[in-house]
Amino acid sequence: MTILIILFLATCFLSYSNGANDNFKGVATLFGSRTTNYKHAIWWATITTFAGSMASIFFAHGLASTFSGKGLVPQNISISPEFLTAVGIGAAITVMVATVTGFPISTTHSLTGALVGAGCVAVGSQVNFAVLGSAFFLPLLLSPVIATVFGCFLYNTFRRIRIRSGITKEWCLCVGERGKVIPSCEPATRLSVNYDNALHVTVDTEENCQEMYKGYFLGTNSQILLDYSHFCSAGIVCFARGLNDTPKIVALLLLIKGLSVHGGILAVAVGMAAGGLLNARKVAETMSNKITKLNHGQGFTANFVTGILVILASKFGVPVSTTHVSVGSLFGIGLVTRHLNTRMVLEILLSWFVTLPVAAVFSGGVYWILKYL
Repeated sequence: MTILIILFLATCFLSYSNGANDNFKGVATLFGSRTTNYKHAIWWATITTFAGSMASIFFAHGLASTFSGKGLVPQNISISPEFLTAVGIGAAITVMVATVTGFPISTTHSLTGALVGAGCVAVGSQVNFAVLGSAFFLPLLLSPVIATVFGCFLYNTFRRIRIRSGITKEWCLCVGERGKVIPSCEPATRLSVNYDNALHVTVDTEENCQEMYKGYFLGTNSQILLDYSHFCSAGIVCFARGLNDTPKIVALLLLIKGLSVHGGILAVAVGMAAGGLLNARKVAETMSNKITKLNHGQGFTANFVTGILVILASKFGVPVSTTHVSVGSLFGIGLVTRHLNTRMVLEILLSWFVTLPVAAVFSGGVYWILKYL
């Protein structure tokens, strides 16, 4: 009974870590393009992610089966509470360390590494690495490449549509009158001042300037239409992430017979929401401002690409990473606009390569402690 309680708490910790590292990724383009502020963005992410988590009750059972460990290790190991607890703790620690340091890593990748680590300690060479390659590694490796290519293609397509529709870009420059106090030069027994209005031009730093769209598309103001579409696309990405990630974590709770699947999904959804609201700021800064500069249209395109790919993956039970897809789409747009922060991208890629072995070490160590001490 004690080990089952530890398993439940470990899964809640993993849910919290997942929310802290992943929740903001869907709305990062809203914040990065200054379409809205951080507070509004994180609440929109929380609401839509929670909705996606609850929808996974009906649409994403395949992922729960994939991440239960079945087929990777012998069944008697995959259903043992020590194995599942080690996987949950190993993945959770890995994701939380990345969150604290501001790196957007993949919970899917962490879970994969944790399954391998605990499996190797439990059964050694009996781990089915053939299943690991086809069901886990291939989707994780291909998804950012596909997102990059798709992001490049779709951004160029949307750009051509904008130009052919006569929609132009413009920068706002604030020019107007400002009240000004002018000391009087006339002699007087007390201080004398004059008040007058003077022409004033506001010049700000480049990062605070906003690029806006001027023109109409289908009879609607293009900037207003784009902002609404951008919010909708961000919500779709967050919904898709909740739909895709929740079953992977709930898979750890399938062993607890007194807990229904619906109860497990609710617990995971609440944990993800709490993690996003309380611990997402550092990853938010990385995703929003440090990969590439974004305007409204580029942010919308990145979200559109991410949403489509993640929803399709959830539908067919393919364990792709929202992080890999989201960063891949931003990478593709940054390549086209030539505003890509290459150093940050390389650091993120390095963190992705390190994720799997780190999670494997943590989960393997936890399994050894639970089983043999």
